[in-house]
Amino acid sequence: MKVEVEEPRCVAAGHCAVAAPEVFDQRDDDGVVVLLNAAPPEHVDESVREAALLCPAAAIIVRERDGSS
Repeated sequence: MKVEVEEPRCVAAGHCAVAAPEVFDQRDDDGVVVLLNAAPPEHVDESVREAALLCPAAAIIVRERDGSS
């Protein structure tokens, strides 16, 4: 999977960092998402999908390994 974030859309809710801390963090100054790994290992796929679903601003884009979004 490939992961992208649209920082301008982020509302700093932090759900992504809680759901998938291996892939997402937050900036200390404003809480905006920080993408730690744009191509995470397969064992975290489910938590990355959950993070994308939980994002209230839909700022996380997940592209599946087969090329679909």
